[in-house]
Amino acid sequence: MRRFLLVAVMCGAASVAQAADMPDLPFLRGSFTDGLSTSTVNWGGAYIGGHASHGAADMDFTNSGKDLLEKLLNNVDLEAQFNISQWPLAGKSHMQNSGFGGFIGYNYQFTEAVIGVELNYTHGNFFGASSGSQARSFQYPADYVSFATASSSASMKITDYGSLRGRAAYPVGNFLPYGFVGFALGQANINRRADVDLSYQYVGGAIPPLPNYSGAYSLADNAPSQFIVGFAGGAGIDIMLYAGLFLRAEWEHLRFSAKNVETSVNTVKAGLGYKF
Repeated sequence: MRRFLLVAVMCGAASVAQAADMPDLPFLRGSFTDGLSTSTVNWGGAYIGGHASHGAADMDFTNSGKDLLEKLLNNVDLEAQFNISQWPLAGKSHMQNSGFGGFIGYNYQFTEAVIGVELNYTHGNFFGASSGSQARSFQYPADYVSFATASSSASMKITDYGSLRGRAAYPVGNFLPYGFVGFALGQANINRRADVDLSYQYVGGAIPPLPNYSGAYSLADNAPSQFIVGFAGGAGIDIMLYAGLFLRAEWEHLRFSAKNVETSVNTVKAGLGYKF
């Protein structure tokens, strides 16, 4: 028994001596778990980036020739009686296209929120066109049958568009989901034309008969590089990848009204940015 105790004591002493000679490693003191603590991403500051986009645009040309027809029919009796300039002539146009662009902005970070301002730009190509006409006859004025034909055609091409927006976001680790509203900005080529053909045919019984009248009129309005403004809104998410480099996914809705053409643009974007 004494031999067994002696052997145990000697082994224990050897183990203590060996442990004393081992290097002082941090993980042996329990500090390894400190490295697992998550750090908060700092979204505050300036940032810049680029994106690719794909979207669809809807252009409503229904009233695109209204103001042109009003000018052509100023002081015409048929306009006063039958509101020819208010006739719905053209229709709507839908198209899809892709584009590319960039963004630049600045964030202000608080404890549980991030707010900021951003300028976003996309170069693309949305083109739409529509035309239409109507013809009607009237028993007006007295002893006359009148015929009116009104036609309108219009086209619009948006090549550059974007938004100046305010953003509000809620940071969740490396993720920054956000929403935004602001002003829609764009550049478009808008071409419009309106035509009117009027004729008055005498059907009375006067002898000699009263004369017939007729006339055709047209007016065009071409606006190349027209600056258009409107409303912008949407939502997205930024994902911090590494050391200021972040990934972005976004949906943006823009609405414009110019030259009596109503336009809405919806795009989805994927981008890459860097926060300084």
